[in-house]
Amino acid sequence: MLLERIGDAKYVFLGEASHGTHEFYTWRTAISKRLIKEKGFNFIAVEGDWPDCYQINRYIKDYGNHEKKSIELLHTFKRWPTWMWANWEISSLMDWLKEHNTQLSKEKKVGFYGLDIYSLWESMESIMSYLEVHDPETSVLAKKALECFDPYNKDEFRYARAQLSGKSCLQPLAQLLAEIRKKAPQYNHDSEASLSAEQNAVIALNAEKYYSNMMSLDDNTWNIRDKHMMETLNRLLNFHGIGSKAIVWAHNTHIGDARYTDMKDAGMFNIGQLAREEKGRNDVVLIGFGTHSGKVIAGRSWGAPMEVMHVPSALKGSIESILHNISPQNRIIIFDEEGNSKYKDIVPHRAIGVVYNPEIEKRGNYVPTKLNDRYDAFIYIDRSTAVHPLHLHPDRYSAQSSIT
Repeated sequence: MLLERIGDAKYVFLGEASHGTHEFYTWRTAISKRLIKEKGFNFIAVEGDWPDCYQINRYIKDYGNHEKKSIELLHTFKRWPTWMWANWEISSLMDWLKEHNTQLSKEKKVGFYGLDIYSLWESMESIMSYLEVHDPETSVLAKKALECFDPYNKDEFRYARAQLSGKSCLQPLAQLLAEIRKKAPQYNHDSEASLSAEQNAVIALNAEKYYSNMMSLDDNTWNIRDKHMMETLNRLLNFHGIGSKAIVWAHNTHIGDARYTDMKDAGMFNIGQLAREEKGRNDVVLIGFGTHSGKVIAGRSWGAPMEVMHVPSALKGSIESILHNISPQNRIIIFDEEGNSKYKDIVPHRAIGVVYNPEIEKRGNYVPTKLNDRYDAFIYIDRSTAVHPLHLHPDRYSAQSSIT
């Protein structure tokens, strides 16, 4: 049923109502496997950091890390919230992708990439390491950009506060990106070297803009972030060639069309909306997820220890409560072109981020949503369980996000 709805669409977006729910990962994995095997999708792009996810990409394509197992590679992920990608569910997917790729030629291997904007220092360090070996001349520009950020000691908030006094590292980053783009053709020792070098430079530049806007009172940082994710998706599609197909994993707040939520009133957009506007609704399928109750992995504040938390029964009148009252069964809802009259009204729709406090969730963890327009399909899990993290004590991470 769901595969029929997807049909010949080239871009399938798979959401989640939290970043710590086992069933969301396993359902997205099952759908992704079928899209890859039966419909020839070229890569999975996720709401994750490029440097970390690029390690996964190289692993599943057998470009490196030959001596490591998937679990060992994921144990190197240190940025909070590590449970998003360093978990048993992703390890299993990695093993499947690696095995699947062994049957394919080099140019046909399925990839795995990060779309997010947060990895300013990690991306700069990746650029520096690469250029020192392959382009020492340009590494001088990378060193200059890194030195500009040295006073902030890898603290995004310190850099954001410095913007109030007019300090900025934008110019050396822009100069570095321009030089990398000019020299990209010579970064050919590896089939994806130029892609990764350019992407890390773009991340550094856009992350600087993101953190520069962090002290503002509007939601501009959200739009900067989702615009960056859309630009990264397009860069990946261009790299993979005409007719390439992409699977995107991200939170519902990113993949569900923002025009059919209260985000529109705040002047916010997201990657799901941008994809529909740019690619056309016939080629884009947005699939949301939700749960009525269960367990989830999250932290009570930024950088806090992960916890297995109880997800209380959904707010009365929310879509999750409505579906539970109809029948406490898991199900897939497909919205046809005319929409579905049961789901045309604006109702609350639960959204749990990496920071979560179940005791006060009903004050702000619901997004007013017109379900049949926000998504093309919806997967409902009545009672969910927590994802299985590999790290028990992840490092702290200071970067701020909006809802997720």
